Amino acid sequence: MGKRKEESISKPGSHKRQRQDESDEEENAESSADSLSSLLAVGEVGIIESIQLKNFMCHSMLGPFQFGSNLNFVIGNNGSGKSSVLTALIVGLGGKATATNRGSSLKMFVRDGETSADISITLRNRGRDAFKPEVYGSSIIVNQHINLDGGRSYRLKSKSGTVISSKKEELLGILDHFNIQVDNPVSVLTQEMSKHFLQSKNEGDKYKFFMKATQLEQMKEDYTSIMKAKKNTCIQIEQGVERLQELKLLYCEKKERYRNIGFVNDMRNHLEDLRHKMAWAVVSEMEKEIQPIKEGIRAEEENAEKFVQKLEECQVKVNEAEEKYKAIQEKLIAVSEEAQALHPQCISLKADVQAGRKAVNETEVLYNRFKTELKRLGNDDVQLRRQIEELKKSANQVSEPEKSERQRKIAHLREQLKAFHDEEMVMSQQVDQFQQAIYKCKEEHARLRREDCEVKQALDAKQKQLREMKDSKTNTLKRFGPHIPAFLEAVETAYRQGHFKYKPIGPLGAFIHPKDAELTLAIESCLKSLVQAFCCDNHSDEKTLQQLMSKYYPRGFRPQIIVNKFQNKVYDVTQRGVHHPEFPSVLTALEIDHAMVANCLIDARGIETILLIKSSHEARRVMQTNPPPRNCREAFTAAGDQVFQRRYYSSDYVRPKYLSQDVEAEISHLEKEIENKKAQLAASQQRLYLIENEIRQNEDHLYGHRRHQKEIQVKL
Repeated sequence: MGKRKEESISKPGSHKRQRQDESDEEENAESSADSLSSLLAVGEVGIIESIQLKNFMCHSMLGPFQFGSNLNFVIGNNGSGKSSVLTALIVGLGGKATATNRGSSLKMFVRDGETSADISITLRNRGRDAFKPEVYGSSIIVNQHINLDGGRSYRLKSKSGTVISSKKEELLGILDHFNIQVDNPVSVLTQEMSKHFLQSKNEGDKYKFFMKATQLEQMKEDYTSIMKAKKNTCIQIEQGVERLQELKLLYCEKKERYRNIGFVNDMRNHLEDLRHKMAWAVVSEMEKEIQPIKEGIRAEEENAEKFVQKLEECQVKVNEAEEKYKAIQEKLIAVSEEAQALHPQCISLKADVQAGRKAVNETEVLYNRFKTELKRLGNDDVQLRRQIEELKKSANQVSEPEKSERQRKIAHLREQLKAFHDEEMVMSQQVDQFQQAIYKCKEEHARLRREDCEVKQALDAKQKQLREMKDSKTNTLKRFGPHIPAFLEAVETAYRQGHFKYKPIGPLGAFIHPKDAELTLAIESCLKSLVQAFCCDNHSDEKTLQQLMSKYYPRGFRPQIIVNKFQNKVYDVTQRGVHHPEFPSVLTALEIDHAMVANCLIDARGIETILLIKSSHEARRVMQTNPPPRNCREAFTAAGDQVFQRRYYSSDYVRPKYLSQDVEAEISHLEKEIENKKAQLAASQQRLYLIENEIRQNEDHLYGHRRHQKEIQVKL
């Protein structure tokens, strides 16, 4: 097996070369020895050195035992497990269960009463053709663990027992390097194959044996697979070329739009600069107009200051005169009081005249003196009053011309102020009108923007659906999502690695096929999201599937998982299903590839109780005019409408997405819808352009009115 064939061929050749010319005997002997040693070194790889079995078929523990260097015989009674060793070699080196002709599944090789089986095979790995000698060393140990559910796992170890790899691809690489072919009858000839070959007299069977032994059959299958892959690749390349043309057109459109946007941005920047310059020019003109007004105001302020200064001086003089007048009044009052106080003394003095003339004379003198002083104070009071009146009169005469001039200017300014106020009111009304017009235009613009975004989103969704539909021509699973093939491959890998007890089934829509194409939309409207659902046998498998889905599905968009115990028979629904002579139920209208898919749809949707009626008129007659058929809960029309006994719901679906069999018709319909959306998008963009122009015009008018309003405010 493997490189051993080269060793057996090399030995006779070396003896023949030693029988040549006697004169060259020593030289030929040396070259033959070198050739023999090199070929022996080549033959040191791929030889099975030992095998060990545990709980495999009838062996609870066998080995490890070493094989001899040449021919090995396995001797024993019938049923003692001789063929089990050959079967273990085939299975342990990666062969399928069917290749052994001893069973159809790996779980049949697990010994009765045990939960698993183990096979350990040691391969020689010495010489110049060794496989990764720096990693594995001089021997490669292949350990295989077989579970009771038929799953198996590999562990490839080096000579020291270190685990190097657990991938089957590594084992296939080793077998390919050693040229070990466990499914080739020339390498491993089982009992059944040898009996069939010896007993068969059919030339065709011998030809098949020849094809299989020479691996021509495998090459033919590989060639067929390659041609199929080539065909699919050519289709994908054609689709890629079409998509590339679309992307080129889209790129040109985007590039042109980008150029236009750049030009518009430059124009806007230039317009903004011009607006700034215009604003500064208006400011400069207003400053020139304001300058003489400022000078006039400054002159008026100076005149007003002089007038106020004179008025303050007059007021100061008036205040001083009033203070003097008050002081005189106070003195007069004091003198009057003193005189009244002295008057009784005078009377008493007159009464006592006779008491002394000297005292009387002094009293009379004092009285006269006070009287004279009182008269003098009265004269001063009259003079002060006259001066106050003169000062007031002079103040009124000095301010009269200035007052009249100021009153005239104030009246003129009030007239201008009123005119400016009126003009400002008119301008404010016009500004409000333009603002309202701009607000309405902006509302219309926002509405059109939303519609434009909605149309773009719908267009993107249709284009994505079209790409998925085109991709589904080569792989129907892509109709359920571009990630579905990769996701199902991950599920298959996880199942082979023993992460699932039973392999999950889904998407369910891939296992159902409408018998009548006209009822496809009705079936899809009935099942809705169940078309994308998956089915698991137990909750542990459900959790594992959810973890896998989190890597391939976005959060919030993961399909439904139905947990239902797997069984190989469809439920018996003859008693609870609807039976109508004219119209089928959903269950009878479908061809379902897997029994568990039918059971899931029966449990989750009750498809055995739902009728499919093409005509809405007939559906109303069957469900509403007359009592519904026995066991019938609802019905669906060909348009996807849902009909109950007292209710009727129109469908949200227009065309089937997942179950349609005419892919070309769906692609044609999607292309027409995309063209309509593009036309609608172009019309929407044209309306947006008109609204934007109207907004710009109103903003320009508003800017002009506001500038004029500022001029009026400056004048005010």
